Amino acid sequence: MKTNNFKLIALALVCAVVSVNCDNNDSDNNAAVSADFSGTFVQQDQMARPAINTVFIAAGQPKDDFNAAIPSMMGAKYQSIFQSRLLALNAGYTTNALGQTAPQLTGLLATDVLNVDKTKKTTFFDGTNVLTGRALADDVIDVELLLIFGGPMGTSNAALTSDHVNANDKAFGVSFPYLATAW
Repeated sequence: MKTNNFKLIALALVCAVVSVNCDNNDSDNNAAVSADFSGTFVQQDQMARPAINTVFIAAGQPKDDFNAAIPSMMGAKYQSIFQSRLLALNAGYTTNALGQTAPQLTGLLATDVLNVDKTKKTTFFDGTNVLTGRALADDVIDVELLLIFGGPMGTSNAALTSDHVNANDKAFGVSFPYLATAW
């Protein structure tokens, strides 16, 4: 009994010491804070347009190379790979709902950056505005499927132009940070 009491008291003391030393105040008025940017940094991942590297970089191809590529060099390096993959996924591809040929679409997608147009509505695609940014509620996967499988009018291959996920499990908030809290 005395051993158990001793263990409980020791555990309580350890918890008390740890909780006193752990607070939310990360500032130290006596120390200068500076960022250390020395060393070598390597980009590990990029995903301006979700699912692009997942779909167009085939299994066995180095996704790490794509993720670490410099965006200005991506088009030249990956456009032909993307085009081969597009035509393997949709052998009947001619143009998409934007009127893009296979080289035009894959050239656009191979440079995986999020374009922003400050003069138009921010959206991935709303039927009028195309790649003028990306709003939280944009159904990016449906847009990508439509451009890959929908054909010139966006109506071909109806079973392949949507992931059929039409809403989030929780609504977006009306104030920053807009995202719903985790379950």
